Amino acid sequence: MASQGLTYDGCNFFRQRLVLSTLSGKRVKIRNIRSKDDNPGLRDFEASFIRLLDKVTNGTRIEINQTGTVLFYQPGLLFGGVVEHECNTQRSVGYYLEALLMLAPFMKNPLKAVLKGVTNDPTDPSVDQLKYTSIPVMKKFGIDGEGLELKVVKRGMAPGGGGEVLFTCPVRKTLRPVQLSEPGKIKRIRGIAYSVRVSPQMANRIVDSARSILNKFIPDIYIYTDHMKGDKSGKSPGFGLTLVAETLNGTFLSAEQVSTPQGQGDPVLPEDLGRNCAKLLLEEIYRGGCIDSANQSLALVYMTLGQQDVSKALLGHLSPYTIEFLRHMRDFFQMMFKIETQKPSEDERKGGDKVLMTCVGAGYTNISKSIK
Repeated sequence: MASQGLTYDGCNFFRQRLVLSTLSGKRVKIRNIRSKDDNPGLRDFEASFIRLLDKVTNGTRIEINQTGTVLFYQPGLLFGGVVEHECNTQRSVGYYLEALLMLAPFMKNPLKAVLKGVTNDPTDPSVDQLKYTSIPVMKKFGIDGEGLELKVVKRGMAPGGGGEVLFTCPVRKTLRPVQLSEPGKIKRIRGIAYSVRVSPQMANRIVDSARSILNKFIPDIYIYTDHMKGDKSGKSPGFGLTLVAETLNGTFLSAEQVSTPQGQGDPVLPEDLGRNCAKLLLEEIYRGGCIDSANQSLALVYMTLGQQDVSKALLGHLSPYTIEFLRHMRDFFQMMFKIETQKPSEDERKGGDKVLMTCVGAGYTNISKSIK
């Protein structure tokens, strides 16, 4: 891997850079990490993320200067296997899982990761959302079978954490190209309302208020209530709702809301939370596309690393995070997507503007996978 490294400035898009660096084998140097800040350098949750990458790879070299404002990262081989990691409670487990979802299919050994920490918080995608939307996206690319599972063993709300998540994923030699251009109509809405260390009635109140909005659109709605007790309920009280709309063609669009963490601002009523979440789901459906906005970058990574064949995916409005991701793709993989905007006409009622992303896969083969 004598390829010259890439240099970046600042702490933004930290995970993207390290994940793509690990997949492409290009080393990366990030300078000026919060160098102007009163508290300069890497935050604890970023250091924890680097440790996680170190656990799933073999031979990764990491150098960080005294103040933590410069990071040098030379990726090793993706090894996989059994990993246990204490995620920092400043961010939720979803922050770490999103990266693992991108890396998992390209490991040498099937990954079995136990992540501990906060399972649901207001900033990152919750484990439930990833379970209901990212796993179906992975299946579309041919990553499926017995071994693919994401399970909430214990819930942990912010700020205390104490949750536990099990993620297992099989390895694949190559990913199959996809043609996702027709999202199809919404056929059903599913969801899960969870509550820990508060009255179990909270979950029912959330469900009722969410249904009051969604029932106007579709009859097939089922929202599970999940009330974990005892040691499975983590260290902090809280509740939340994850909603998923499934289309006829098997696209999953999701939205979620979590109660304000204990001691961090005004408490939120379960009724408001349910209504807001339902409205967020309707917004997500309006954005539409074959992949919901939380998983745009995951799908783009799989498309890029597919076989040398054309992949197409219709996405809703590109999020700023995804746009930056595409720029990083160009840096690490010299991969350019063909981007066509599609404006649905008024009478079609297909929601907002869509973007058709087309690319030819890089023909990336999993070299670290041992051939049995």
